[in-house]
Amino acid sequence: MTLLQVRGLRKSYGGVQAVDGIGFDLAAGELLALIGPNGAGKSTTFDMVGGQTKATAGSVQLQGRELLGLPPRAIARLGVGRTFQIAATFASLTVVENVQMALLSHHRRVFALWRPAASHYRAEAMALLAQVGMDAQAGRPCSELAYGDVKRVELALALANDPQLLLMDEPTAGMAPRERSDLMALTRRLVAERRMAVLFTEHSMDVVFAHADRIIVLAQGRLIAEGDAHAIRNHPGVQAVYLGAGTTFGEKSGHREAVPEGAA
Repeated sequence: MTLLQVRGLRKSYGGVQAVDGIGFDLAAGELLALIGPNGAGKSTTFDMVGGQTKATAGSVQLQGRELLGLPPRAIARLGVGRTFQIAATFASLTVVENVQMALLSHHRRVFALWRPAASHYRAEAMALLAQVGMDAQAGRPCSELAYGDVKRVELALALANDPQLLLMDEPTAGMAPRERSDLMALTRRLVAERRMAVLFTEHSMDVVFAHADRIIVLAQGRLIAEGDAHAIRNHPGVQAVYLGAGTTFGEKSGHREAVPEGAA
């Protein structure tokens, strides 16, 4: 079932076309990677879908509901969650309190001064933490967590909105290889369990090729390729524009990565 439809999406800055009429679909239960070289327009595209950047033209529809023109908060209310390249949590609050705050926002609850927020949605928050493997650390302040665990908490915060669509901006940035693999494997499991869709940007090609169902590639604001890992790895335009001349996609140590031709 098609969940997200993007058609003719454009963003101009004066005479510069940052994004030039791109379009794609995203189905429920699918992970779609959005990649491209620096300046390709992927961050602008990502932010237009989420409402952080206003589009010049085009359409972004979530189950037939137009998102363009809506502020990020309204888009979130329609079932769009988001994680950020630099994970953001309340460092002084505990892990479970962070998730409770997200649930309070989702349910539009305002708590009285004589009734602490800690009394709200604790069971629901613990259930979300269990889904991301962080329930055992629920009582720890986020300031004490390793970065990979902070990213898991951020994922729980996004899930508190019960999203149909999850936007993940560089989800594995700053993480060790094992942490990257574990986080994306967790994301795939959640996608299957919840039947939600994920659109993510990512610079790590091992993550993209190992975990994305489909990949779309932008260059100079235009969509130049779309397909699965095999199609993208062997696409001459992707090799020339995204990776640079003299580079091909190869496999090493059980994951796929970009390697120079002739390298060992």
